Order: sequence, then C-alpha cells, then structure tokens
Amino acid sequence: MQNATPRTDYDALAARIKAWGNALGFQAVGIVDTHLDAAEAHLLQWLAQGRHGAMDYMAKHGAKRARPAELVPGTLRVISLRMNYYPEHAKDSHAVLADGSRAFISRYALGRDYHKVLRNRLEKLAQQIRDEVECQCRVFTDSAPVLEVELAQKARLGWRGKHTLLLSREQGSWFFLGEIYIDLPLPVDAPQDNHCGTCQACMDICPTLAITAPYQLDARRCISYLTIEFAGSIPPEMRPLIGNRIYGCDDCQLACPWNRFAHKTVEPDFAVRHGLGDVPLTELFAWDEATFHARLAGSAIHRIGHEQWLRNIAVALGNAPTAPEVATTLQSRLQHPSALVREHVEWALRQHRGL
Repeated sequence: MQNATPRTDYDALAARIKAWGNALGFQAVGIVDTHLDAAEAHLLQWLAQGRHGAMDYMAKHGAKRARPAELVPGTLRVISLRMNYYPEHAKDSHAVLADGSRAFISRYALGRDYHKVLRNRLEKLAQQIRDEVECQCRVFTDSAPVLEVELAQKARLGWRGKHTLLLSREQGSWFFLGEIYIDLPLPVDAPQDNHCGTCQACMDICPTLAITAPYQLDARRCISYLTIEFAGSIPPEMRPLIGNRIYGCDDCQLACPWNRFAHKTVEPDFAVRHGLGDVPLTELFAWDEATFHARLAGSAIHRIGHEQWLRNIAVALGNAPTAPEVATTLQSRLQHPSALVREHVEWALRQHRGL
C-alpha cells in the first residue's frame, strides 16, 4: 500500500509566509478570504456618483475589483502586505509646503518607483511559497483591479481612515500595499478595530475639500488625482487650491495624529533622488524633455510625462510669490508646442499681472 500524500499544515504555512514576508522587508503580513460584498456595494455606488472622474478604468472593471476569484480564477485567499516608504532624509514636508517657491512632491514618489520595488519582493515571496507547496499565486501592487485597502483592513494590517487610506496604530499611513492572490485555504486573520474616533483632522486640512464626508472621497477634487491621474486641463477654480503641489498631495496624512507613530523606511530604493524633496519650481520648469526622462527614469513620476509635468509646475508657479524670475521662467514656455502647457502658463502669468 502506497503512503498517502502528507496533508499541508496550513496554520504552520501561514506562519512561515508571514515570517518570510517580514524577512523580505514588509512590516506587516496578513491573510484574508475573498468575500468583499459590502465593499463592492460601496464601490458601485461611488462609481455611479461619478466620483472616479476620468479614471475610466475604474468603471470598466466595475465589480471585478471586489471579486478576486474573477480576476484570478481559483483564488481562495489574499495575502496582504505593507512596506514603509517615508524617506529618512526628506526635508520636513510642512517647511516645503510653506515655501511657495519650492516644489512639493508626495513623499511616496521621491525615490524609486514602488511598483518595481514591491513587485520584486512579492515575486520572491510567491516563489518561496511555490517552493514549499504546490499552488498557483499571482502578485499585485496597485497594478490591477484590486481593493487594496479593503483587503488590508480585513487582514488586520490597519483600518480605513476617514480620508479612505489605511491607518495603523504602530505605523501611521506612510506605507505601500501589495497582494498575493493564492489558491490555498490558508487561515484568515481578523479585522482590526477602527481608531479614528471623532477626529476629522484629515477632512479639515484638505485644501480642496475632496473628503466630502467620513470615508467618502471625491477624486475629481483630489489634488493627487488632478496632478497625476487627470491628463486634461485642470479646472481654473481648482488651480489656486493646488498651491505648490506638483505631484500628489500628502496633507491628509500630515494632519493625521496616528502618523506620530510612523516609522521611516529602511529601504535604500525609497531614498530621495535628485534633490526632489526640496527644489525650486523654476529649476524643475526649466527641464527639457530629455532631462525629464533622464532624471525621472525609474520614478513613479515618470509615467505622467513631460507635458503634464510642465502643466503641474505652471500651476504651482502661478501660485508662487510674485518675483521677476517667476515671470521670466513662465514666459520661456509661452511658445511651447503643447496647447495644454500654453494654457496653464498663460493662466499662471495672469496671476502675476503686476510684473
């Protein structure tokens, strides 16, 4: 009589997966099932209200985002992971935001593109699991229709804050999320309680009032959406509210009390590159397309392209303190071949009519 195939000890395997994830640089690892019915209802309502703006891919995928087994057939569990990103030597964000002549870039984008960093680590973890037990698994990091925050919340990595980002009592919110979809019946973790209480600091600080109610975000008003996801003409009424934020916005995170407990990253790939943590707007606006590609290759910023980069900086220069060098810098782009760039440059110059 042949020996029976040993049964997998899924509790022990789950413990090893978490240990492997920690060894690969993830600060937290959790495991959840694929049931996201409540999140699906919220997603469909959000889409029906048009709050996704021009992010057509959100509507295209629809409910698939909340149904992991439709995205990857056979999926039984999702391994959710988070990794800190706040750079150790980044200049104080409040100081940069307070100086209208400097460019503010969301702190997650100051180093190497997180998609590449996390995907590499996730693939290593997935391979460790495959080497241990026969299975099918696929990795994601902000690269497919995945409800990352909802999955991370269920996995006990934190709770959804009123700004809709994930919050952790031990790590705040300065971290990236990644997932591994897997076809094994691993034991699941219990969700963490919400600890926002009556605080609404994130709502009060939002420059554009994009957080319309607790846990409700209108992307069309969000500066991160306007400067990154939206490729068209920024609505004129929104431009003064953007200030000197040329790529993303961290205000809701900067105001959150839980970020007092955040830890800075130990990942060299997330260190500040090319002095982007504190640089004059005029210097960045002078970059030609070749310089843009050379300096930002391998950065998350690179994907918006040079035209949108100039559009964003033109708006920031329109909001900058009036000075002769600001007008001179803007005038250098008045004949730019892009109508989008010219429109925003002309608007910016009108903000400095005294020159």
